Amino acid sequence: VQLQASGGGLVQAGGSRRLSCAASGRTDSTYVLGWFRQAPGKEREFVAAITWSSGHRYYADSVKGRFTISRDNAKNTIDLQMNSLKPEDTAVYYCAASLVRSSSYVLDPQVYAYWGQGTQVTVSS
Repeated sequence: VQLQASGGGLVQAGGSRRLSCAASGRTDSTYVLGWFRQAPGKEREFVAAITWSSGHRYYADSVKGRFTISRDNAKNTIDLQMNSLKPEDTAVYYCAASLVRSSSYVLDPQVYAYWGQGTQVTVSS
């Protein structure tokens, strides 16, 4: 599975940004697609995920109510709509794909075998 993330940039606090991730290759084997982020000096953390077939959504508590993940199976894309952005949302955002068919591991970056290149989101105060 190949992943290409886009949509990052500079945005003011309180603003919105939409990230997109295009998937190609063996997407039929994909169980879940997710977004993770990594800020300087911090570990990579889970942001949101969506199961490819059923569309079940998962969110980190820190973004719940502000971010929305969606998928378009026909286009093989997932989007992350980010609203009410805060300076602490500043990070490199990565999309990732997991073939592990278990909801128990959706939040664990170690089960995601495929990663996009990352896109920088900077939220200014």
